[in-house]
Amino acid sequence: MQVKNKETAQKILDYINDCLAKGNTTPSMYDMADELGFSVATVSRYVNYLEEKGLITRNGRKSISTAKSEKAKKETVECAIVGDIACGTPLLAEENIESYVTLSKEFLGAGKFYILHAHGDSMINAGINDGDLVVIKQQETAFEGQIIVALIDGEATLKRYYIDKRRRKIRLHPENDNMEDMFFSSIQIQGIAVKVIKDLS
Repeated sequence: MQVKNKETAQKILDYINDCLAKGNTTPSMYDMADELGFSVATVSRYVNYLEEKGLITRNGRKSISTAKSEKAKKETVECAIVGDIACGTPLLAEENIESYVTLSKEFLGAGKFYILHAHGDSMINAGINDGDLVVIKQQETAFEGQIIVALIDGEATLKRYYIDKRRRKIRLHPENDNMEDMFFSSIQIQGIAVKVIKDLS
């Protein structure tokens, strides 16, 4: 297929990449035509050209991927933002998930991750404030001194984890000078805090 204007082809490819990067959604032919000022027929012709050149891949009738979007998928991970946890439901149950955030694997490292909204001021000395998004590495064990997500009576709490050998209890330490430690015979660890995402004031 002969395409007269490679600049037009590049504009369409760039627009597809932008849409995939922003919302992981393939723009329709009408969207591309409207945004770029071309006719639908022109967009369709150039999309076919891009496919012939191997610059895009059609996945069904309405989904398109590009080399750039496929590379981005391999380098990123979708993390579920988990809201308040209903008693008795799994942490990552559908009803607990508010939305998803895409983060770089280089930023996170290896493992499975999710994100919790921080509630209250119990961890302010650790730099975690009310409303912050805390990135959690999903695991069931932790070392002393790590900040963990502990599930207690169906509620998730974010605290620093210690073992009190004298009392033979687990000690959960709030990073707030006005709050006291909590002691438990057993807890369910659901992850360790690794990053905090917050707005700067």
